[in-house]
Amino acid sequence: MDKNLYILALGTLETHKKLVWSEIKKYLKSPNFPSEFKIPQKYKDLENFHWKVTNEYSERKGKYLRPTLLMLSNSCMGGSNEEALKTAAAMQLSEDWILIHDDIEDDSLERRGKPTLHRMYNPPLAINSGDSIHAIMWKVLFDNLSKLGLDKSQKIVEEFYSIMMRTTLGQTVDIKWFTENKLNLTDEDWYFVADSKSSYYTIAGPIRLGAIIADATPTQLQLLTKFGLQLGRVFQLVDDILDVTSDFKGLKKQVGNDIFEGKRTILLGHLLRVAGGKDKEKLTFILKKSRNEKTEEEILWVINKMHEYKSVDYARKLARKHKEKAESIFDNDLKFLSKKPERQEFKNLITFILERDH
Repeated sequence: MDKNLYILALGTLETHKKLVWSEIKKYLKSPNFPSEFKIPQKYKDLENFHWKVTNEYSERKGKYLRPTLLMLSNSCMGGSNEEALKTAAAMQLSEDWILIHDDIEDDSLERRGKPTLHRMYNPPLAINSGDSIHAIMWKVLFDNLSKLGLDKSQKIVEEFYSIMMRTTLGQTVDIKWFTENKLNLTDEDWYFVADSKSSYYTIAGPIRLGAIIADATPTQLQLLTKFGLQLGRVFQLVDDILDVTSDFKGLKKQVGNDIFEGKRTILLGHLLRVAGGKDKEKLTFILKKSRNEKTEEEILWVINKMHEYKSVDYARKLARKHKEKAESIFDNDLKFLSKKPERQEFKNLITFILERDH
């Protein structure tokens, strides 16, 4: 990837991050409780502790890819940042609470360069924090009424509901296959989960939300969804590759975290299909172990086998294929994303998603 293009893509993400974070901050505090439920002064320290735990992931931030895509799809169609801002903030908040719960389900060690919330405190406090952010997310969406009106606000909520339900379905399947130690993993199986948890939630959903705010037609939404499906697959394939090849720019100390957690990635599915003899036996033996039972040596062995059997190369080829499909749809079918310079900023992100290092 051209270095200048990469810097431009990072700049686009940073610009939108600042806008969206300024909106999110307004909500990370106690609401105006009825007088009977005001917090007594003697319990203010406990209230402050609650918000310290609740705000932890939001304050760490992230790439802000989802809200950026949402705002760009809206602005490319002539919409205003002001109208899209609350929906973008809600999109980012959804990531924050989902990650808290996801980290507990996977017993992950780190998130955004620091210990996961359930390891900083404990699982019950982390769950409660996620619940709080979840509630804030719906409050932000409700506040769209004053900007977007009832009809459009309802469409946004319905789309959010659809996104969340497909995402949680994907997580159910992911957990079930890990729990059952599913070994006969096909590419079709991987796509089913990835399309739920990445293609829709990370790419197509945010893009659709921005377009809905900009009064997209049903045909335009369908074309955007086809584009998002392909780009979302790129995003997840690259995530799976980076897990075994990168430290996410120093944000992740443990390489092979997906293998520790038993994630059914496309790399693992490929390795299970092509490994033979003693390698297949050892791989199967390692996968039967819980996270805490697996050793770093075993994880490094699996990663080495992913390189030896070309599983990493296989995933890279698929990522490039889906990127080319996404780019073709963007160039030929999404000409209605026409406003400049936003269209070019959007296109830069297509390449960034494939070439990113974190």
